[in-house]
Amino acid sequence: MKLNYSFLVILVLLTSNAIQAQNISGENVEYQILKTPKTPTEESHRQFKVTVTSPYNLTADDVIAQSKKDFDEELKNYDKTVANSETEFQKKLSDYDAEVANSKAKFELESAEFKKLSMLERLTMTDQGKNPRLVTPTKPVYYKPAKPVYSNPNLNDYIIVNNNVLSTQININGFVREGSYVDVMLDIQKLKFQDNAGQTFANQPTKLIVKVNGIEKVNTTFFQDFKFVSSSPSNNINKPLSEKNFLNDVIATVNQYLNDNFGYQVLKTSVRLLSVKNKGGKYDDLEKADIYVSTNLRKLNPENPAMTAAAITGMQKGIDIWKATLKQIDYKDKKSDFNAKIAQMVYFNLMRLNLALNNKVEAEKQLNDMQENMIYMKLSYDEENELKQLENLIYKSK
Repeated sequence: MKLNYSFLVILVLLTSNAIQAQNISGENVEYQILKTPKTPTEESHRQFKVTVTSPYNLTADDVIAQSKKDFDEELKNYDKTVANSETEFQKKLSDYDAEVANSKAKFELESAEFKKLSMLERLTMTDQGKNPRLVTPTKPVYYKPAKPVYSNPNLNDYIIVNNNVLSTQININGFVREGSYVDVMLDIQKLKFQDNAGQTFANQPTKLIVKVNGIEKVNTTFFQDFKFVSSSPSNNINKPLSEKNFLNDVIATVNQYLNDNFGYQVLKTSVRLLSVKNKGGKYDDLEKADIYVSTNLRKLNPENPAMTAAAITGMQKGIDIWKATLKQIDYKDKKSDFNAKIAQMVYFNLMRLNLALNNKVEAEKQLNDMQENMIYMKLSYDEENELKQLENLIYKSK
């Protein structure tokens, strides 16, 4: 059974306070719906294939092999690295000796000039911390480079995917990969980083083309604009990890787009139904109606048409009781067991339920009938607001 999800999302948000008279209360009844796409496809044609082109072609074996190669190269050059470090240290020592000599010469020159000053001038400069001082650099210490030790690379820092792997990450709910009635072609370009005001941005133009039965239905491009990545400049970020996260966003965006347009997904939602406390058996029929509707609403199963059909039949028994109850209403007698408050409860239930089942024609009929008797009903502020929202749902896209 296909239901209109866009209305149900809003319907779930509608809430109303428990009606005080005759002890009327509400319950959110959960049920399953089939979210229908913008572009429906016959069930027999729900097959798809995906072709991805991208700059990615890396496996875990590739990463490990390169890591071992780099280690072997580092180990091979270890003696040369040590020799270079010793040469560099000797140069630092030579530079150090020269800097010490320069510091001493400068100190001696400044001291000679300082002695030429008067006693008062020397005291003043000393108080101000401007008297000559010998400042020598720190003597360098030699640290021999450690011998390389191999460690396995952190695969999380690499984008270990190729076009085939990426194609398996593209999915259309309700479709199988056993044909090409829906042909998805995805071209992912190389990620580009850009610095702006000390922050990192990136873009990765991704073109999506979808053909249905050979006819092009989608031709669009995502991520052309630069998107914020980090508050640090690009030379201070983990670029492989950032690119991996960006690619995940690309795949998630494409999947969301495909499923909004073509996918069929079973979702759980709820609708608020009202019931009256049954004292002394006065409301036996209404209690039965509540059980019929709420129990069978929970039985709706989009993946099992037979079960859904049986549930609809069961709900109809409750709906029939509600409609029969409306014929018993004495709108002018507030003390009647079946007064305007009971009618109000039933009308709200009928409108909510029919909207949940995507039966807007019947929901509108109940709205019109309720409006005929509105002069006898005293709706609260919240109930008036909900009625307006129900009206909007009924007449939206009608």
